[in-house]
Amino acid sequence: MKWESYLMETMADTPDYENLSLLPMYAENCPTRQILDRVGDKWSVLVLGLLAGRTLRFSQLRRLIGGISQKMLTQTLRHLERDGLITRTLYGEVPPRVEYALTPLGESLGGLIMGFQRWAFENIDAVTAAQTAYDLRETGK
Repeated sequence: MKWESYLMETMADTPDYENLSLLPMYAENCPTRQILDRVGDKWSVLVLGLLAGRTLRFSQLRRLIGGISQKMLTQTLRHLERDGLITRTLYGEVPPRVEYALTPLGESLGGLIMGFQRWAFENIDAVTAAQTAYDLRETGK
């Protein structure tokens, strides 16, 4: 079932969206929340953004993503591979070479990820100003 059809069917009796809990991702045990958690994770977003349209090695990813530990990058790559968003290709060379790339499913997220990244870049000044104003109100200065 398409999302729009599901939404219309589910929300038909609640035109004002008064009962959003009918949407699946708001249920505690809904599998869609696993995906939302994954693509909402900062490391996953950065990895997926870097792999859009290219193949990279582990060391390249680690070098390009400031602040990520080897352990966290390994965990993130494993989760993304398990979810079918990236592929891991091991080449039988000495030393071994491993490359990561987006799957077609992962590529389908590309526009969304790039949209989030573009929005963050274009709005960082407004967000920072809002944070500063909030902090000043909270501290009474």
